[in-house]
Amino acid sequence: MTAPAQPRATPPRPEPAPLARRVAAQSRYEALTMLRNGEQLLLLVILPLMALVALTLTDLLDADVPPGLSRVDVAVPGVLTLCVLSNAFSGQGIQTGFDRRYGVLRFLSTTPLGRGGLITGKLVAIVAVLVVQYVLVGALGAALGWRPDPVAVLVSVPVLLLGAAAFTGLGLLLAGTVRAEATLAVTNLVWVVLAAVGGTLFPSRTLPPALSWLVDLLPSGALGTAMRETFLTGGPSLLPLLVLAVWAAAAWAAAVRWFRWS
Repeated sequence: MTAPAQPRATPPRPEPAPLARRVAAQSRYEALTMLRNGEQLLLLVILPLMALVALTLTDLLDADVPPGLSRVDVAVPGVLTLCVLSNAFSGQGIQTGFDRRYGVLRFLSTTPLGRGGLITGKLVAIVAVLVVQYVLVGALGAALGWRPDPVAVLVSVPVLLLGAAAFTGLGLLLAGTVRAEATLAVTNLVWVVLAAVGGTLFPSRTLPPALSWLVDLLPSGALGTAMRETFLTGGPSLLPLLVLAVWAAAAWAAAVRWFRWS
């Protein structure tokens, strides 16, 4: 007499990791990818640090240094603004553009991470890289004689995050609507223009009056002004913050509307 057949055990279905863990893993991957890439490292760290040394050791900012302060006091806020531009706009825009070209975005959007988790991971990675940039710029600035008010350092954090929100939206909008090669060319060109005459490293008042008001309405000019006001006068005025908020809202609305995942 044969034994009754035993029911086949159903193999357990693997469950996805919790959302927070998935986002953390994606954020770590995004941040390390940016910092390990030689071109990205040049853009994110080396060029801003070189700019800080150049602005501190030359007389390019002498006309903008208030009485009782030094060049480095004016240079550091501008370089931190450049870090946001390099990180949130150029760095993330280029990386997202090529991820889209090679089908990485389309693949990840169908995994348990999902589109929302992917975007959240990118945002967290930008903040993580910005922390690294802030620490490095602050350390080099301190070595050059920068002695900021601790309150100003705290106030600068939400200002930088607002700027990062605006530039991230613009970077994703560009990366999600044009070819990767065009994203690479445009982001690098915009980086150079905004760094030189976009109110990033140099106050807009150094430009001709016909251009100064226009630069103040750019996200680079608004963030540069807000950062300089934070460290030089104790806090940003309302206008540059409103300009940044408008840019952030418009950029993200456009990115949600027109971003293509493939």
